[in-house]
Amino acid sequence: MKEPVRSVKNQYRGVNAHLQSYLQGEGDWPDFHTTHIVHLAGEMKTQLLPMGYTAAVQQSLQIRRHDQPPRYPESDITVYDTEPYHRRTMPSQRPASTAELVLSVPAVLQITEEEMKQYRAIVLYEIVPGSNRRGEAVAWIELLSPSNKPGGQDAQRYRVKRENLLQTGLVFVEIDYLHESPPAFGGVADYTAGEPGAHPYRIMITDPRPVLWDGQAYVRQFDVDEPIPALTIPLSAGDEFEFDFDLPYHKTFETMVYGNDVNYCALPPDFDTYSEADRARIVRRMLAVLEAAARGEDLERGGFAVDETVSLAEALARLEAALPGK
Repeated sequence: MKEPVRSVKNQYRGVNAHLQSYLQGEGDWPDFHTTHIVHLAGEMKTQLLPMGYTAAVQQSLQIRRHDQPPRYPESDITVYDTEPYHRRTMPSQRPASTAELVLSVPAVLQITEEEMKQYRAIVLYEIVPGSNRRGEAVAWIELLSPSNKPGGQDAQRYRVKRENLLQTGLVFVEIDYLHESPPAFGGVADYTAGEPGAHPYRIMITDPRPVLWDGQAYVRQFDVDEPIPALTIPLSAGDEFEFDFDLPYHKTFETMVYGNDVNYCALPPDFDTYSEADRARIVRRMLAVLEAAARGEDLERGGFAVDETVSLAEALARLEAALPGK
């Protein structure tokens, strides 16, 4: 039996395809979700406090079967303005990045103007002068779970709650690391259907201001073994918050020792759910790790170079030859 090759350090440059496949199958997704939200919020709060904002972990908008849903939905992470009386909420005039897909909010939500009239607004928090209560909520952040994506048992309820929330004018951020289910919003290619131009991972920032019907959504998509991007989140009065989503992902991977669930000698579960290009990226990454291990290098140092010119067929052949015991 081949000895596994493992590493505490995340050997991928971004989302670890082995781990995410494991979590979507037999792994414990809720455990990852909870831990990653804490690390995301911690990094955000550290950077937001000097700007006059803060971040708080709360019960998610998403339905979780092991808990009763709250009377009013709350986010995975909420960003609060601690000085709401010194600012005026308005959309920032952000230029679109060449790497972003910019869509209208109605196109993303796949709703008509008539449908929008059916949804109620949710009351926002506002600071009480002279108190130490949090200020006004300005942004809402969700890490998507399988049951709340299309095909999941709670997808429709999540969709309605998201539309309700956007009616209030909150900036909404959705993080989607689940390649085995379709996108949770319209206007982007479906990776599960093999559509041209599709990508396995995406982060969407929706700014519904000044009104939902005229709002825009910024979708940044990325591939296996590509760093998770840094994105600009609009806040109040033209304030913007640039946040690197890559750092907390690696922190979650390493702090929770998820490397113990990853064996670089074996293909990830449901390997065929990845596109051919991403399958090649996975095998090339495995090769880089195994070849480094064979040279006696410390895997915890990481950052091993990948030969991106190698085809999937050649990479698989080289992988078989590189496996321990061969």
